[in-house]
Amino acid sequence: MGDLLGEIWERAGTTQAPPSQLAGLVLAVVALLLVAQPTTYRWLRQGATVVHEAGHALVAVLVGRRLSGIRLHSDTSGLTVSRGRARGPGMVATLLAGYPAPALVGLLGAWVLGRGYAVGLLWASVAVAGVLVLFVRNLYGLWVLLVLGAGVAVAGWWLPQEVLGWLASLLVWSLLLAAPRSVLDLARAGRRGSGSDAAQLAALTRVPAALWTGLFLVVTVAALGAGAALLLGWW
Repeated sequence: MGDLLGEIWERAGTTQAPPSQLAGLVLAVVALLLVAQPTTYRWLRQGATVVHEAGHALVAVLVGRRLSGIRLHSDTSGLTVSRGRARGPGMVATLLAGYPAPALVGLLGAWVLGRGYAVGLLWASVAVAGVLVLFVRNLYGLWVLLVLGAGVAVAGWWLPQEVLGWLASLLVWSLLLAAPRSVLDLARAGRRGSGSDAAQLAALTRVPAALWTGLFLVVTVAALGAGAALLLGWW
């Protein structure tokens, strides 16, 4: 086991040149098509939901709340439950963290890829999936995390580094593009999304849900722009 972990650590710490600008553009188009197509978007949305709920969970812990569990559902929705004060800045921060999380993780991933750590990024995602498994509270959520984690781990172990660079870039592009689309889905839900993060924030702060949704959209679009600039070597 020690030799295996040492090998993974060595691979994760090895740098490589990021995909060329042309390859980056091709991967961006592929990711855009995947996000635009309903069937493939459903799978990408499930991955974005994992990051969304992880954002809630991380901020909940950081503000001193007690994390009770995470649930992932087959309709691509999720739920993170934490214990603490029902109102106040900590609860607001926890609710705020969800929708921006995929975009901000995508932006961080773009920065990491620019430093040449594509393989490290993939293995870091496996480690995060392993941690989330400890907090998931339903069988479907467990299945999703195990499939995602095992799939990336197998790819990270067997595929050539150049292919892993393309895979990591495609995953980052997908997160960056799926994030604003999920916010647009929230906006289209309107009053049907009465239990959404934006609706709960409105109830806590008396700021209309539409303004919270607008804030989510601004953050995710800004992260997409900055991430694209990093991935394409413009910044």
